Amino acid sequence: MSSWSLRLARPADAAAMPAIERAAASAFAADPALAGLDVTRTRTEADFARLIRKGHCLVSHVGEAMAGFLVAEPFRRELHIWEMDVAPAFQRRGIGAGLVRAAQIDARNSGFRAITLTTFRDVAWNGPFYARLGFEEVTALDAHPRLAAELTNEAEDGLPVDRRCAMICFLD
Repeated sequence: MSSWSLRLARPADAAAMPAIERAAASAFAADPALAGLDVTRTRTEADFARLIRKGHCLVSHVGEAMAGFLVAEPFRRELHIWEMDVAPAFQRRGIGAGLVRAAQIDARNSGFRAITLTTFRDVAWNGPFYARLGFEEVTALDAHPRLAAELTNEAEDGLPVDRRCAMICFLD
């Protein structure tokens, strides 16, 4: 097993992110219920660069190769994780958990009260993964209109409503 490193993302890192997102999304092809999911549709390099400029995005490397990334954006007192991906060749080495834990430290040190995200509640490397890292499902979406709106947007984009959820990790 190779060691890996983690650092804040730089603008030049945005170029590698769409390919890693596509490669990581290919794992969803094994789920017959998600057969219609377009795994080739990713954020653009410009989208990633915009998020990187906001200052709360991270990348991990194994040697010279970018192994994974986490992109997040501040919303008032919450930091929202838009995407966290690890390239298939580097999965199951703790990189994804390391990215999330580093984001939790960054958010806490930056004065955020919570980290939020939306994900599949029943896919092992989604909802259960985040639950192990201190996230809990948001059940009172009326108290979180931004997250409710994001789930609505995802439904309009064709993601299965019954399998999606919003999650939050409160920071002490």
